[in-house]
Amino acid sequence: MSYRNAFIEALESRQLLSLPPGMSPREIRHAYGLDHVVIASGNNPIHANGAGQTIAIVDAYDAPNIAHDLRVFSKMFHLPTKDANGNFVLTKATTNPRPRADAGWALEISLDVEWAHAIAPRAHILLVEAASPSNDNLLNAIDYARSQKGVSAVSLSWGGNESPFEQYYDQYLTTPGGHIGGSNLRGNVTFVSSSGDAGAPASWPAVSPNVVAVGGTTLQLNNNKTRDYGSESAWAGSGGGYSFYENTVAPDVAYDADPKSGFAVYDSTRGDSNRGWQVVGGTSAGAPQWAAIIALADQGRALHKAGSMSTHQALTGLYSLPAADFHDIVSGSNGYNAGPGYDLVTGRGTPRADRLILDLIKMTLPRNA
Repeated sequence: MSYRNAFIEALESRQLLSLPPGMSPREIRHAYGLDHVVIASGNNPIHANGAGQTIAIVDAYDAPNIAHDLRVFSKMFHLPTKDANGNFVLTKATTNPRPRADAGWALEISLDVEWAHAIAPRAHILLVEAASPSNDNLLNAIDYARSQKGVSAVSLSWGGNESPFEQYYDQYLTTPGGHIGGSNLRGNVTFVSSSGDAGAPASWPAVSPNVVAVGGTTLQLNNNKTRDYGSESAWAGSGGGYSFYENTVAPDVAYDADPKSGFAVYDSTRGDSNRGWQVVGGTSAGAPQWAAIIALADQGRALHKAGSMSTHQALTGLYSLPAADFHDIVSGSNGYNAGPGYDLVTGRGTPRADRLILDLIKMTLPRNA
């Protein structure tokens, strides 16, 4: 089968449990320092919430109940259902005719949409549904997503084997000329991809130089009232390694991914006992949440009249940040061993967002901003 006609896999991994299901937004936000990021201080402090930014999520097939499921998720965890402009937080763009529903991809869509919203609750989310998970259809969906006004980050929670064709496909992971990004400013798009759920090596598009690739960890919270950050180790399923065709490595950063420490997701697509609340993991959980972190940083940049970041700007900033901005993961393996500093399982590590976001804003601002 040629790569051009190959089909791409969604990367979610699930574990069925009774309520309460998995990590809650409050727990994850607190563990990674996302619950007290102030991007402008003074008499009227501004908390990072994604206001003015649009996060595009590209997946395949149709999730017919996603608007309903997002409302259920938001009600459960006391999240807003309107963006900063007063509109419902989700817009769905799909093909004509509408693609068929697919239970596996619908669960992926629920994970991606709900958890991007959990991290950037006042951002708008644009869900772009490809007709199928073929390369051509997913690339067409990316092309649509990156061209939409307001989009500042694109999340890609899927991947496939590398191929000699991938350098041609990398052009889709770039900002169109004249793009109007977040906060109605001329700006760029950052593309964020999950690194894979089968250990080394990493998959495409994670190995593309045009994406921020997200690996996976196992997150442990302290068993106390506030559920503080406890420890992390590299998840064996985290994709990572050297590209076969590009001068790149993956991942760049990491996030909780182990289904045993997974995320609460509401999905009502299935008509059997798997319908409803589930615990879902995989590196695909990290891609939309890192895309949301980028949106939070772009919200801060907009306060300085700076447009949204490109992937190059984001990567340059992330690799320049001090070590104190990350949880450095030093144990675990995906075939490569985690260790101090950068490694091929967890990249630079997971975010200490209260430091990382402010430093990323400062490091990526134009000098005259």
